[in-house]
Amino acid sequence: MTTIPATTAVVVYDPGRLDPEHVALAGFLGGYRGLTRDAYALDLHQFLTFCARRQLKLFEVRRSDIEAFGRELEANGRATATIARRLCTVTGFYRYAEEEGLIAHSPAVHVRRPRIDSESHAIGLDRNEVGALLVAAGLGPAAEHALISLLALNGLRVSEAIGANIEALGVERGHRTLTVLRKGGKTVTVPLAPRTARAVDLAIGERAAGPIFTNVDCQRLDRHGAARIVRRVARRAGVAKPIGPHTLRDAFITAALDAGVPLRDVQEAASHADPRTTMRYDRARVSLDRHATYIVSTYIAGAAR
Repeated sequence: MTTIPATTAVVVYDPGRLDPEHVALAGFLGGYRGLTRDAYALDLHQFLTFCARRQLKLFEVRRSDIEAFGRELEANGRATATIARRLCTVTGFYRYAEEEGLIAHSPAVHVRRPRIDSESHAIGLDRNEVGALLVAAGLGPAAEHALISLLALNGLRVSEAIGANIEALGVERGHRTLTVLRKGGKTVTVPLAPRTARAVDLAIGERAAGPIFTNVDCQRLDRHGAARIVRRVARRAGVAKPIGPHTLRDAFITAALDAGVPLRDVQEAASHADPRTTMRYDRARVSLDRHATYIVSTYIAGAAR
């Protein structure tokens, strides 16, 4: 049976072992890097933990076992998108093992995955709430203001914001810029609004290198610390909704669409690989505003005079 390390969940294999299961895990994860690799490693760790509890060897798993893993995730309250992603990771792992000749046939080929709703049901912040958050952040520590600004005004993922370094700040054609590592390992340069640039400058102070955001121990701020900052600022702003860093990213996308930014430009700003992801926000935003009932009622009213 594949052993599960007692250390961080990101490590799911022992590189010193050469049994086929560990070779497959090492090879599969070796094809990725950065945040993508971390996400796949976490998914596989969850699956390996499930297998260990059931005394299942990784290469003796059946389709029914993988589907039972999905049902367990659902019973534990995991979001549909999370379940689908983890099952997709498991499927990708077994496909890799089959292609490398480590197993004769993938047990995940016909695994049923939950259907993901095409509409976005994220907790939304309206324009006034986002404004209140920015005001509250501006009255607090400079780092809090800078973080909230990057999340709400640039739509950065929390990993992109906390992973940014001072050396990545620059100026391009008169624009203050920040180069960030996007999901999938892609590096892009984004412009900073003047208020965001000022907040970042105040946050880094006299420092010339290292992470933009640090904790009390002067180490890079992690996502848990970032989430605490968002919740703290939300309380100061009087926003009672349960929000996190990703809520501000959602608010940025919705605000951009409300402001009339073309869908293609919003997709690029949000770094959505698939335009359908951005369209989910657009459908959720305007599904009531564009409802046919308003057009029909106006049309009929003209004949009813």
